[in-house]
Amino acid sequence: MSDALKHECGIAMVRLLKPLEYYKEKYGTAFYGVNKMYLLMEKQHNRGQDGAGMASIKFNVEPGTRYISRVRSNKSQPIQDIFGQVNERINGIFEKNPDKIDDVQWQEENMPYIGNLFLGHVRYGTFGGNSIENVHPFLRQSNWRHQSLIVAGNFNMTNSKQLMKELIDLGQHPKESTDTVTVMEKIGHFLEDEVSDTYLKAKDVGLNKKDASPYIEEHLDIQRILKRSSRNWDGGYAMAGLLGHGDAFVLRDPAAIRPAFYYQDDEVVVVASERPVIQTVFNVQIDKIKEIDRGHALIIKKNGKTTMAPILEQRPKKACSFERIYFSRGSDASIYEERKNLGKFVFPEVLKSINNDIKNTVFSYIPNTAETSFFGMMEAAEDVLNQQKTDAILAGGGKLSKEKVIEILSSRPRFEKIAIKDAKLRTFITDDSSRDDLVAHVYDVTYGVVKPTDNLVIIDDSIVRGTTLKKSIIKILDRLQPKKIVIVSSAPQIRYPDCYGIDMARIGDFIAFKAALELLKETNQYHIVYDVYQKCIEQQNNVDKDIVNYVKEVYAPFTDEQISAKIAEMLKTPEIKSSVEVIYQPVSKLHKACPENLGDWYFTGDYPTDGGHRVVNQAFINFYEGNDKRAY
Repeated sequence: MSDALKHECGIAMVRLLKPLEYYKEKYGTAFYGVNKMYLLMEKQHNRGQDGAGMASIKFNVEPGTRYISRVRSNKSQPIQDIFGQVNERINGIFEKNPDKIDDVQWQEENMPYIGNLFLGHVRYGTFGGNSIENVHPFLRQSNWRHQSLIVAGNFNMTNSKQLMKELIDLGQHPKESTDTVTVMEKIGHFLEDEVSDTYLKAKDVGLNKKDASPYIEEHLDIQRILKRSSRNWDGGYAMAGLLGHGDAFVLRDPAAIRPAFYYQDDEVVVVASERPVIQTVFNVQIDKIKEIDRGHALIIKKNGKTTMAPILEQRPKKACSFERIYFSRGSDASIYEERKNLGKFVFPEVLKSINNDIKNTVFSYIPNTAETSFFGMMEAAEDVLNQQKTDAILAGGGKLSKEKVIEILSSRPRFEKIAIKDAKLRTFITDDSSRDDLVAHVYDVTYGVVKPTDNLVIIDDSIVRGTTLKKSIIKILDRLQPKKIVIVSSAPQIRYPDCYGIDMARIGDFIAFKAALELLKETNQYHIVYDVYQKCIEQQNNVDKDIVNYVKEVYAPFTDEQISAKIAEMLKTPEIKSSVEVIYQPVSKLHKACPENLGDWYFTGDYPTDGGHRVVNQAFINFYEGNDKRAY
């Protein structure tokens, strides 16, 4: 993707279902869980590189022994840093106690990070800053193990302020207003309620306080806690939690916006944000890995019993399409096929742009994540050219010479690697002209394969702001002197802000929005902007479910093709000699390519939760008033 986007986040959970001695005997180490956590997190580093953390819980230790271990980092390579710290602690203990290397019971009682239950997190610091205090997992500790709570998630809540107010109304005084703290305190409040209720039941059956603890742990109703906690949540989330005594859960939002997958056998239960990660780390087939149902929680009790429990009423499934277009690992079988289809399905528009002239067209891609869509575009180009070959041979009526048939059959589409991404340059010079010159060299090009009579078609995952295209990519492509540069986006036009986990909060940043504004000016319809602003102001105090997305009216007077043409005009700076055209994927073709991930609010403005309408309303108000704040 030429425009850098950030996304939060990735989760990993491992619950060992056997005693630690089992893993020592079978796999040679009691640190089997730690090793698997490292792999699960490292293979999800694409989801977050600003921070990482891991927590572990031991089940079988005496009171007075530390049973929770947590390590977090916001250094430049946070995953390596946290596991470097873990290894340093473990190796230091073994150096002092070399006779304990094979003593699993002693290790469990005396060493950190060896345990039965693990939760890991990788994070992009898009909201709440990137200090160590904002790195997951978060810990809410208590002297009662069943009230100690660890939380980490891949989520954004659209209504954090409302949730904060609810906590204050309950008499709490949260130490921070971040949505992670708010969510954790919400769960913690109802956890304490549930513990109190369960303790009363323990008293009713004649148990004293000490004997009540095991009773509470066994009978604690995680489903009820989550139902009460999440009743008013609005957002996209895969929320994971551990209780100090050993229960665990992962709750997914009712629209399945954020992804969550799990696998279970007789040794482990494992959860991750991405399916191929589990496949690779545990060497299991794709059909063994399941999705956590939307609006449900995967609940793992301390005794190992695992259930999928309904928590919230399900909404229509609107899983994030950007997961498929860009964020998730392309090694997932379904995602790989979908990304290829994105390249195939946009090709008919490309063919129109080049007037069916495949012979005089070079096809390439923006490295590196658009490569799979490029493969799909290659297949589509080959299919079209094969049809053209067939038509040419049939038109010869059997009278073509052998040499002419060979000439026709030898024709191939021209697929080349044109753009090459260099290591990211540091823009250490502060004046704008010098910085722009440095940015222009982020990419390099392959010379000698494009002729002045050629079209040059370049596919990208998506075009969000267009900044890198304008300042770098189109300029360097123009050096190759093609007659035409066609920039193809495998995603539709991004028109509306996201509020569920992708760092696209300001509507004024989007090139499609800027293009619509320019068209409104040119057609003497800019009054629509003021009209929309007034409508947004008028519904500012409405409850979320009554807010209408009037921002759609900004785009309504124009076709997708008109906006794309204006974007191309805006990206073509005066020094560019080649003609420039921009082609976007139609939304209908996106749905065809990714039929299980229909979350398209970035493109259509159709938000899957009520809070999304409030966010787009506020985002437009912020734009109009020149306010650079986030809309949520």
